[in-house]
Amino acid sequence: MMILKRNKPIAISAAVLLFAATLIISALSPKPSQSTAAPQTAAAASKEPAYAQAPDGMRGVWVTYMELSMESESDKSEAAFRKKFEKITASCQSFGFNTMIVQTRPFCDALYNSKLFPASHILSGAQGESPGYDALKIMCEICHSHEMKLHAWLNPYRVTASKTPSKLSESNPYMKDKSLGIVTDSGIILDPSNKKARKLITDGVREIVSNYPVDGIQYDDYFYPADIENADSTRYSEYINSAGTQGAMTLEQWRTANVNLLMAETYIAVHQSSRSAVFGISPQGNLGNNAQLCADVVSWCGKQGYADYICPQIYFSPGNPRLGFEKALSDWTELSYADNVRLYVGLAGYKAGTDADEGTWQNSDTILSDEYNILNKNNKVSGFMLYSCQSLNDEAAKNEINNLKKAVNQSESTPSQ
Repeated sequence: MMILKRNKPIAISAAVLLFAATLIISALSPKPSQSTAAPQTAAAASKEPAYAQAPDGMRGVWVTYMELSMESESDKSEAAFRKKFEKITASCQSFGFNTMIVQTRPFCDALYNSKLFPASHILSGAQGESPGYDALKIMCEICHSHEMKLHAWLNPYRVTASKTPSKLSESNPYMKDKSLGIVTDSGIILDPSNKKARKLITDGVREIVSNYPVDGIQYDDYFYPADIENADSTRYSEYINSAGTQGAMTLEQWRTANVNLLMAETYIAVHQSSRSAVFGISPQGNLGNNAQLCADVVSWCGKQGYADYICPQIYFSPGNPRLGFEKALSDWTELSYADNVRLYVGLAGYKAGTDADEGTWQNSDTILSDEYNILNKNNKVSGFMLYSCQSLNDEAAKNEINNLKKAVNQSESTPSQ
């Protein structure tokens, strides 16, 4: 949550909106009649929860927009996309995954039929140009036919990154209203402090959850960019002028409050639109780095109403001299978690067989399986996700992936004590 000094004027724009979000979240919680029980007690007493909760036993795999891309394919037809995604799904199922986290809105665009965002360039080759089919509908159909769940992975703020896409469609929301965005050296993002931008993002979430049988929505670790510097100084000055200098949040607190607002509003949007979908966030694995991005992971974990699950990307080998896997995991498991918030852990399949983490991945081919076994013995961890599905067919990662598969299969076949 944002930090406000007591007995001083409330910083209106962020504080009031977040308070309103809290009230709506409370309204979503089931309450027995004639009872004044606390929300968690009421939820426990209810026979039927008001909304879905993230499950234990998550075995997820991320599917990136690069892996879905049809840009370089000579055949960009619906049949070709179906064949491509069927192959990806079959590979994930054969490994033993039960959930695919599929990148669905990477650049303020859409891999689905949207009234808010232009068609993504990764299917047709040009943003705004329809591929002639609804990719998300197809992905849900194929994924569910393999008895796997699908979480739609969204980059909520990102418009461009490192000059990708090379050209934005005139129908892109940012191109239609430049006030929605912030430009930095690394790219363009939707302004987290802009109420219209937040509404666009959450309306986009409602559009997906209302129209597609997705099992979840996930945001990844792109919040305020590291090179934001003074790019939002005008917006912050406007906030100071409206709030008054006494009791106003610092720049860092204000930015953090803006991100918290979107997380709470997204949580509301998901659960108001679906009784079965969940909302998750996948922040950076180095716990300390998140504050630099204004990502209040401590509140997201410990307070109800931000997320159903948190999946930090702990992409480190145990022997990484800068930050080892077990130390990073310990930092996350020592946090407090609300009763309805699950902790999953992201594992680095993409590093297997490479010289990453100062060469430590080349010292063993059981790093992923060892890390999985560590997670499996930790009662605070409810599952894992692997980045990404490409590593399943990477020759350099073959031994690591096979050993991880054996470890997963062995744990699944071993009766719990």
